[in-house]
Amino acid sequence: MSFSVAGKKALITGATGGIGGAIAKALHANGAQLAISGSRQEKLDALAAELAGAIPIACDLSKLDTVEELVKQAEEKLGGLDILICNAAVTKDNLALRMKDEEWQQVIDINLTASYKMTRAALRGMVKRRYGRIIYITSVVGWTGNPGQMNYCASKAGVTGMAKSLAQEIASRGITVNCIAPGFIATNMTDVLSDEQKTRISQNIPMGRMGAPDEIASGALFLASDQANYITGQTLHINGGMFCA
Repeated sequence: MSFSVAGKKALITGATGGIGGAIAKALHANGAQLAISGSRQEKLDALAAELAGAIPIACDLSKLDTVEELVKQAEEKLGGLDILICNAAVTKDNLALRMKDEEWQQVIDINLTASYKMTRAALRGMVKRRYGRIIYITSVVGWTGNPGQMNYCASKAGVTGMAKSLAQEIASRGITVNCIAPGFIATNMTDVLSDEQKTRISQNIPMGRMGAPDEIASGALFLASDQANYITGQTLHINGGMFCA
């Protein structure tokens, strides 16, 4: 069985990252019309050149007063919005005793509050059309916790709670809301780790390796498709067995 999103209109944030780029390519290959967003116009333009017809829209999600405008632009340029995938995120790691207020706030603003504001903006059209797919890319550490990432873990756990609540509010409108919680995925974020650190991480994963962005993209494609019509309020854990919910 293939998971088709043919003709669906999708907005993907953080599209120039490893996971976001893989999701964009998977949806595009299966027929979706895309608006792709990130903070760097040059990288967005390069990705759009790979994905015929994709519309690049640069947006700095730390500027919360512009977030809803991103959704509005995507809807106008696509002629509607069926799928919202909130993937963009940042880390500002520090031990709790040393964490600065700005390190806490920036992570909460981008990872949690921006997702809330985009969702609220997208819901207006989805409710009217009685159809929608909202997918949040969270993290395994939103469930397990992780030393030095109190802000990041709180933001991802917050998104999960937000999704569960929202799913119950809008299920009757034909809109599903789900999360994907990746484990350690081989991207630019993990490339900065030393070989020793990567080996230690892999030893703690039952499958013995980090995941690939395409493996997250496959989950997103499924949840965005009509084959996932009866799935809402759930978290799909893709982590090689390092955490079992």
